[in-house]
Amino acid sequence: MKIIRPNSKDLERLETRFNYLQKQRVKDKVDKILHDVRLSGDEALLRYTRKFDGVKMTLKQMQVTEAEKSGAYQDINPEFISTLKKIIANITKFYTKQQKRSWKQFNQDGVFLGEKIDPLGRVGVYVPAGTAPLVSCVYMSVLPAQIAGVKDIVLVTPPDKNGHINPHILVVADLLKVNEIYKVGGAQAIAALAFGTKTIRKVDKIVGPGNNYVTEAKRQVFGYCDIDMLAGPTELVVIANRHSNVDFVLSDLSAQAEHAGGLAVLITPSKTLAKQVKQALPGNENGYIVLVKNLDEALEVSNRIAPEHLEILTNDPRKFVKKVKNAGALFLGPYSPVAIGDYFAGPSHVLPTAGSARFFSGLSSHDFLRSTHILSYSKKALEESRPHIEKLCSIEGLNKHFESVKKRFE
Repeated sequence: MKIIRPNSKDLERLETRFNYLQKQRVKDKVDKILHDVRLSGDEALLRYTRKFDGVKMTLKQMQVTEAEKSGAYQDINPEFISTLKKIIANITKFYTKQQKRSWKQFNQDGVFLGEKIDPLGRVGVYVPAGTAPLVSCVYMSVLPAQIAGVKDIVLVTPPDKNGHINPHILVVADLLKVNEIYKVGGAQAIAALAFGTKTIRKVDKIVGPGNNYVTEAKRQVFGYCDIDMLAGPTELVVIANRHSNVDFVLSDLSAQAEHAGGLAVLITPSKTLAKQVKQALPGNENGYIVLVKNLDEALEVSNRIAPEHLEILTNDPRKFVKKVKNAGALFLGPYSPVAIGDYFAGPSHVLPTAGSARFFSGLSSHDFLRSTHILSYSKKALEESRPHIEKLCSIEGLNKHFESVKKRFE
């Protein structure tokens, strides 16, 4: 890990990282795949599955059957089910508190205003399974959508070399009553969800992380449907000082190395801690130690980095919460490692990366809702508003807009 200072060029580069902005080569390949799937549909999906996953399958084999879901229970430890039920309870409790409801307001002057809140009709969930099957991505993406009221959820995930889906993914999806699951991954899966094929109907929104090709595909299909965010490699910033447990700091920074390209940053005013971490983790190429004057400066630096995960491992970490402006998720105290948020606590681990925590939030039930504004004016209320509308129409040169108001009084 490299020790840097707050005013260094290294921190500027760290602050302006954009991992999801892909090379032209990736953009061009994804563009071709999207175009191909849009034109050739299911045939293109089978062809790309054979090319990228090494699996030759028929169209009928692409969709997971009830027999495959039932068989998956034979390949897992039954204790996984009880663990999963506890996780589901935690996530449900958290997202139930986020519920957003329709509202209406009647004014005495004859004006009725309101907002109608409806869940999205159909959502696609992408679950990565390349280097490892990310089982937690199933419940972290599906449950917020279900709690928001989405009834139609489809899951796509790449098959292994034998044409199978990891049994844990199938069991989680089955317990969450996701009935539509397809063995297709990569940019071609995103294309199928966005444009639709004869087999896979198009969706209103795509959620879930993926590799560079999946992320670029989501970027390119945005507008044909909605997406959650453009997620790059995982990130962790740890704020610690001389009172922090060194072993906890080291283990949490080391955990980032389990993810390809994972970014690990320690921000500390302690030269002793900085030296200990540098000596213990010399080979971490995606690791930095930012040496600051004090904890206030540490928080300023963290806000500039805008990390996906922020751990504060100091005494009384809650007193710093108000000073945290940019972070996907905040982990307070020595017994709140990122792993508890990744798997168990309740909030989704689908979080903004690459500095996008400045303007994106973690996945929530609100992401699966859409709002319709409602307006109703009485004749008297419209008449009272008439001169104001006339002024604005005159400024914008849209005279027929005002005529549509004026006509109601002729």
